[in-house]
Amino acid sequence: MNPRLDPSTLDPAPPALAAPGPEAVRLRRRRRVMLALNLATLAGVTLAGAHVAAAGGWTVPGILLLLCIVAITPWNAIGFWNSLVGLWLLHGTRAGATAAAPFLRSETEDGPLVLRTAILMTLRNEDPARAISRLRAVKAELDRTPHGAMFDCFILSDTSLPEVAAEEEAAVARWRAEVGGRGIVYRRRATNTGFKAGNVRDFCDRWGAEYALMLPLDADSLMGAGAILRMARIMQAQPRIGILQSLVVGLPSRSAFARVFQFGMRAGMRCYTLGATWWAGDCGPFWGHNALIRIAPFRTHCDLSPLPGPPPLGGAILSHDQVEAVLMRRAGYEVRVLPVETESFEENPPTLPDFLGRDARWCLGNMQYLKLLGLPGAHPMGRFQLVWAVLMFLTVPALPLALAVLPFAAPTVPAAAAPVAGALYLALLGLSLFPKLAGYLDVALTPGMARRYGGGARFAVSAALELVFSFLLSAISALATTRILIRLFLLRSRTPTGSRDWGGQARDAHRVSWQAALAGFALPTAFGLAVVGALAASAPGLLPWVAPLVAGWCLAIPFAVWSAEPKLGLWLSRRGLCATPEEFAPPAILSRLTAADAPVRTRAAREPA
Repeated sequence: MNPRLDPSTLDPAPPALAAPGPEAVRLRRRRRVMLALNLATLAGVTLAGAHVAAAGGWTVPGILLLLCIVAITPWNAIGFWNSLVGLWLLHGTRAGATAAAPFLRSETEDGPLVLRTAILMTLRNEDPARAISRLRAVKAELDRTPHGAMFDCFILSDTSLPEVAAEEEAAVARWRAEVGGRGIVYRRRATNTGFKAGNVRDFCDRWGAEYALMLPLDADSLMGAGAILRMARIMQAQPRIGILQSLVVGLPSRSAFARVFQFGMRAGMRCYTLGATWWAGDCGPFWGHNALIRIAPFRTHCDLSPLPGPPPLGGAILSHDQVEAVLMRRAGYEVRVLPVETESFEENPPTLPDFLGRDARWCLGNMQYLKLLGLPGAHPMGRFQLVWAVLMFLTVPALPLALAVLPFAAPTVPAAAAPVAGALYLALLGLSLFPKLAGYLDVALTPGMARRYGGGARFAVSAALELVFSFLLSAISALATTRILIRLFLLRSRTPTGSRDWGGQARDAHRVSWQAALAGFALPTAFGLAVVGALAASAPGLLPWVAPLVAGWCLAIPFAVWSAEPKLGLWLSRRGLCATPEEFAPPAILSRLTAADAPVRTRAAREPA
């Protein structure tokens, strides 16, 4: 019998919904605790801000500043409490990971796999050699295990450029010729209907009945066989899990921008994710790639109908992942995060313009969730996650607005209220920085962890560089998001900047010219200089306090150029600064990506926006 059609390799019948058990009771308690902590934090910040505003006589600038502070706080508060809980689980308990992810208790490291898995790589105008080399490495490592026959690879192309499509076909043909064509399927759609979600849906309709699980990968994704097999065994042992999301970390990079960005993400992610998993539990997030998905319920329950109305808020859902997680949970299946580091990698944007372009697409996709908040039958946590995804961007303009009104609000605050205002500012700064600081503290407290980053001295210097970098980046990113939201909601633009460019993306280090930086970042620079000038005229004593928040705008042009400079990336790489652990001890899956398989320069963004 064809192993693809053997019933024992397919998904069992969907599990019946069970009565709430001990874990459900624990999760309710944890969610109530987190809700209480976050509401208490918001109340404290609001009362302190109101005290300062009242002392200034409730002026219009003072009221606007208070509203901005209230808008900023929830996102920072939940980050603070997630990271604090995660830090406590890692260093204050003996079994923190299993407390957050109880399914880990049933893990087995051996035994047969009976569920077949399709590994999907979705492509659209990406560099074919670069992308397919990653899929080849994944399949080659799986084939070295006794379970390689349980995994087939699908290259799902939505490429619109004929020359790129021809390169894809040639690369797949070479691969199939080398391995005998076993377990490798290439399919190219004529149109990009439904974007990536539509691409995956087409796979499910055509081949989904032959597999129990699917593993979607982006063009820059890479996963080791050990991580995939571990997740497959969890899915096999836990039939109630519909989606199992791995903790994705950045690949070693020669781009200075990507190196520093992912160093900070890597250090802070472990505490934050573990803390979030502790209370989100079976209603976790899905990030769209590097996750195992149970195909049967996905096909039945996670179809995404177009939203009513014209683009950009109507039409096909762009940020499909979180909606699919909500639909999977609504169907009675769990959405879980594996909150431990495994060999699950992605690449981050190599320059500031590339990063902002990705954020623009992400922002637009999340704003579409406004039309889904009333989704019938959604789990309360799922509805919360949609709201939270919207607020992730919708509250961002509060920071630029707060700094814009500060020169007018500050002079009205009497000296007697200055201590409260200063304490409030430091508290807000602490809330926003704590996820990073918790991550750095985690590395310092974990035996041998700093050595994985090249030693304590390198790690400390890298952390200092990353903190400066994050201040500069967050200011620029906040203003860029503000411009997108203004175009979307106030100007009713149907094509906010960068929002519909869902083609190939830049993956490798490349320069940003001074001319391009001036054209792209003149407005943030002018805005920053205007805020500084207004503060210098009205409240010069505040300039040292707010300098970290406005520096990104004033330095946006040189920051865009210097952070993209390949020579800076090479300098950091040679000194081992802002490196991830895999740079010092590469796992086998990275060693499979030879220089010939991974071109230095990707063919990026060749489709016009």
